[in-house]
Amino acid sequence: MKFIFKWLLRLFIVAVMLAVVAIVTLLLSYNSILRVTMERQIRAQTGMDAEIGSLHFALTSPTIKIQNFKLYNSTNFGGAPFLDIPEIYVEYDRAALKRKEIHITLMRFNLGELDIVKNQAGLTNIFALGIPAPKNPATTHGTINFKKQTEFEFKQVDVLNVSVGNFKYIDLKNPENNREQTIGLENVVVPNVKSQADLGGLEALIVLRGNGFFESLVDQKKTGLDILKQLGL
Repeated sequence: MKFIFKWLLRLFIVAVMLAVVAIVTLLLSYNSILRVTMERQIRAQTGMDAEIGSLHFALTSPTIKIQNFKLYNSTNFGGAPFLDIPEIYVEYDRAALKRKEIHITLMRFNLGELDIVKNQAGLTNIFALGIPAPKNPATTHGTINFKKQTEFEFKQVDVLNVSVGNFKYIDLKNPENNREQTIGLENVVVPNVKSQADLGGLEALIVLRGNGFFESLVDQKKTGLDILKQLGL
């Protein structure tokens, strides 16, 4: 379960990176160009196609609103949606940007649906996701990778408001294994998020609402390692 949740945290890091790309690019371009730039950046970071429904910037205040963001699986996993995020809303500290720091005062992150797909070859998309893992999670919590990829240092999120809808498991080879779990978290507030450790309470809630949903995914990871051993990798 710890392994699965670390991958979910990396998805959260992608969401924060979306905000960073939006903030930086906003200084250089109009919204239509920005949307395309963000979609290309996500493609470069994850290897997946992205679709952003709408962007809204309040020019008189440091706020960003992204609606109807979807990340699609590659053709190896059927090309269906992987993530469906109805809303990412960010209020950020302008002064911190001048110091190349990301200080988010408020972030609403609404994960509507996460679809975990096992393909015909027995590989699972969440384990093939092209988001690099921190080499030393005990000390970096993902922040060093974040700075390397964005040139900005992540400081903290003062108030994180999270909603989580449904998780789906789709087995392209054996559809009888398909299942869906409603997590049903709405407006869970986590204050002062500086590292992965600050999300322990959120992890506990997801585990509780998951009702064992992730257990078989851990088995999939073991199966994937067995395959690599058989290939001599």
